[in-house]
Amino acid sequence: MAACAALPSSIVEYFEGEDFYRCGYCKNESGSRSNGMWAHSMTVQDYQDLVDRGWRRSGKYVYKPVMNQTCCPQYTIRCRSLQFQPSKSQKKVLKKMLKFLAKGEVSKGHCEDEPMEPILEDAVAGDVALINKLDVQCDLKKLGDTLKESLEREEKKKGKPAKKEDAKEVTQSQEREELGSGEPSRSVEVRATPQPGKGADLSKPPCRKAKEIRKERKRLKLMQQNPAGEPLGVQAQRGPKTEPQQPRSLEELIFESLPENASHKLEVRVVRSSPPSSQFKATMLESYQVYKRYQMVIHNHSPDEPTVSQFTGFLCTSPLEPENPPNGPDCGYGSFHQQYWLDGKIIAVGVIDILPYCVSSVYLYYDPDYSFLSLGVYSALREIAFTRQLHEKVPQLSYYYMGFYIHSCPKMRYKGHYRPSDLLCPETYVWVPIEQCLPSLENSKYCRFNQDPEAADEGRSKDPDRLRVFHKKAIVPYGVYRRQQQDPGEEAAVRQYASLVGQACAERMLLLRS
Repeated sequence: MAACAALPSSIVEYFEGEDFYRCGYCKNESGSRSNGMWAHSMTVQDYQDLVDRGWRRSGKYVYKPVMNQTCCPQYTIRCRSLQFQPSKSQKKVLKKMLKFLAKGEVSKGHCEDEPMEPILEDAVAGDVALINKLDVQCDLKKLGDTLKESLEREEKKKGKPAKKEDAKEVTQSQEREELGSGEPSRSVEVRATPQPGKGADLSKPPCRKAKEIRKERKRLKLMQQNPAGEPLGVQAQRGPKTEPQQPRSLEELIFESLPENASHKLEVRVVRSSPPSSQFKATMLESYQVYKRYQMVIHNHSPDEPTVSQFTGFLCTSPLEPENPPNGPDCGYGSFHQQYWLDGKIIAVGVIDILPYCVSSVYLYYDPDYSFLSLGVYSALREIAFTRQLHEKVPQLSYYYMGFYIHSCPKMRYKGHYRPSDLLCPETYVWVPIEQCLPSLENSKYCRFNQDPEAADEGRSKDPDRLRVFHKKAIVPYGVYRRQQQDPGEEAAVRQYASLVGQACAERMLLLRS
């Protein structure tokens, strides 16, 4: 038996039982099913191992879908960042950003971006009440009070009520758009009737690209110079054979140099969110205002819905204990906000966790005025590049975890566009290339991806009695605790917990029992 002074970092409170809740993806009122636990604190290694068994966090609440029973099975997905090459459409997003930064150009027409994730509360809908009840046990109240004080100070400075403040923000955004290209701040698809002399003439052949026309002219010229078509003549016209051009890397596309007189300046800052760093505290109010506008415009919330407690509880607090080992990333491990600053103001924030083997994406919110920049795609590409940057110092950190891939919800399949990527087998917890998984998912929404019928979960709980329990300020092995309590109902819940977290985490983490 150990005293509580020797407590390790990970302390969790498991909530037995599986209830059905509203699904944030298909909107089924009672289709979502998951197991969950409240993490009072957690090491980054424990969370890495949990993520590799299908768990995911929302604030300090950590949950795992019951894959064979939930309406929309959610498969953990990771991108092999070192082998990643952007697709044609992803390159277009990067070029669009460069054009905007260099010349202030705004794309015309409708700009495709990734579908929006449901708000985090929808993803864990049935547990929100529980989370709100438990948040008093963490630093959420303190953080929320700090933000509320900042909001009150801002209102006193301006001497205007909150509604007028929102109106002023919109006016400023419109002025900035007028100073730029004059395009609408939100991408809108306009279908206008062609006027005489304008637009495509459907009675004529479609126009060809200039590049195709140049190729055709060159081919005709070579045929005139060498009508017999001898290879030597053609070779002489082409000049010496050159090596095929290598595709430009992701970094070359992102960090292409801009002219000195560039129209805009973009800066990406990584600030620790938990515990909140001084930089995070200084920018928290501005970040919250971006989140509030995002929820109102993208998710159609009323101005009163995106509350301070919602923002701090789901996107600022984290159970992850910060770690700064000498052989780790310069910024350390833990939870961070990746802030996108355009011309001195925040336009987007990516919430991320930096773990021993990966960068794990938690959420993204952005200023809706900049939807035309496809910030969902752009931020994902920046996070992949950031993962590769961290890998240079920490060789084992090489994966980009994108959360859950949901094949049964077609609009949520976009995460599979970042290749090469793998899906986690929900039974054996091994990674399988997504190309091998897709045929099975077309036939059934729940699948075991490991094709070996004899394969089992190597990390499964083999000896529950070695699980560690924190009870009455003391740490005891579960075998000892079980003999003391002699409660068959509790034993079933503890064994379920052990089977879900696996033997390694069960032996390292402390299971809090009252």
